[in-house]
Amino acid sequence: MNWVHIIIETIVTLNALAAIVTVFREKRDIAATWAWLLVLIFLPVVGFIFYAFAGRKLPKGKMFQLKKETKIELQRVLARQTQELNSDHTAADKVVEDASGMATMFMNADAAFLSHRNRVKLITDGKELFHEMFQDIERAKKHIHIEFYTFYADKIGNDVLHLLEKKAAEGVDVRVIWDSWGSMGTKNKFFDHLRELGGYASPFLGTHSPVTDFRLNFRDHRKIVVIDGQVAYTGGFNIGDQYLGRKKKFGYWRDTHMRIAGSGVYGLQARFIRDWNATEPEHTIDKVFDPGSTYFPVAKVNGNTSLQVVSSGPDSDTETIKLGYLKLIYSAHRSIWIQTPYLIPDDSVLDALRVAALSGIDVRIMIPHMPDHAFVYRATQYYARQCAKWGIQIYNYDAGFLHAKTMVVDGKIGSVGSANMDFRSFKLNFEVNTFLYDEKVAEKLEEIFKADIRKSTLQTTKMYDEQSPWLKFKQYFSRLLSPIL
Repeated sequence: MNWVHIIIETIVTLNALAAIVTVFREKRDIAATWAWLLVLIFLPVVGFIFYAFAGRKLPKGKMFQLKKETKIELQRVLARQTQELNSDHTAADKVVEDASGMATMFMNADAAFLSHRNRVKLITDGKELFHEMFQDIERAKKHIHIEFYTFYADKIGNDVLHLLEKKAAEGVDVRVIWDSWGSMGTKNKFFDHLRELGGYASPFLGTHSPVTDFRLNFRDHRKIVVIDGQVAYTGGFNIGDQYLGRKKKFGYWRDTHMRIAGSGVYGLQARFIRDWNATEPEHTIDKVFDPGSTYFPVAKVNGNTSLQVVSSGPDSDTETIKLGYLKLIYSAHRSIWIQTPYLIPDDSVLDALRVAALSGIDVRIMIPHMPDHAFVYRATQYYARQCAKWGIQIYNYDAGFLHAKTMVVDGKIGSVGSANMDFRSFKLNFEVNTFLYDEKVAEKLEEIFKADIRKSTLQTTKMYDEQSPWLKFKQYFSRLLSPIL
């Protein structure tokens, strides 16, 4: 029996030492460090398998390669705009009250230039989105740049691919980036015919297989389409049949995307080019910001929306999109309405929401009524329960699966993009959001939210209190893993 005890103690000690070495050899914040120690120490062997899947970082060479491509020649434009924002002419540019501070923050943190006079259309239905996108792609004359977390080889995926092949055969420069994990099941050879016709297609940072690239974190979660440098799409939709409501598991897919025409397209074009140059260094494209060039043509649009395209990712410690969310929350005077499929905020965002709610601001958060990832959904329920206690109105969307990532504050400023309200989007994935300074667009976001409320159920503290002990346990346990979910 003594030998058995000695063996067990030795295994436990070695496992604990291995856990400490494994966790502390990588730079992480305190919450993630403790979460991983919990997993590795209390789940011997299984914990290390999970770590290999979800804990490994990008190879330093690839991270450096991406970081090297994160700056474009925008200094001249940014310097001029910073001066304008600090002058008395800000109001003449129709930037809403208090937005100049946010715009300056994004310029300093992400070199995100402020674009004026754009035309923006919000799209919430997958069929409408792909119909309009196909029409714009059909009209392309020079180039089509596409970047998606998910590009499935299903019906809509094949429809998109065949259209891209057609345009490549016409001589249009077609380039596609997809994430190998998010596009699970889509093989590299799916794009072979496109390449034969002169197009280009590569998985983000050259990670060709989700099997050999056994890593859940640091994924390309962006959704970008740029056509001739004049029209762009971005938001929450991916390319796959489920986004058209064709999967019984999810039913109707409720998401929010945007069609942008105007100089705001430059921000998405610049983001794509940086990602492409890091992914395919042997096939790089001109990345110099030069309005009037092939990739950045002079915008001839007379719209009303000022906007900034903001990106963030694990190649930077700034967490720029999260800072944008925080700036929006703290700037609110009347209302904060949020839609997110995953509600797993860190302490800074959670505190900001609590301060807003306790200050009497109308804070509403809409989440799905069903899970697509079990642990993530239970953690979302945990944080929803906490928010409800502070007077935040929590709505469960009942008419399908809610995947929109939006925020609208005071009916004046809004955000639409790929970043969820969770740790993963803040720290672990590459994201892109558009921050919109236009009361009409913000009012439209509020109208969409109100329409969704009619298809939702308001969650009360009593409803949360009546949940079963087992469900509550799963929520508390999932919450412990929040930093790594």
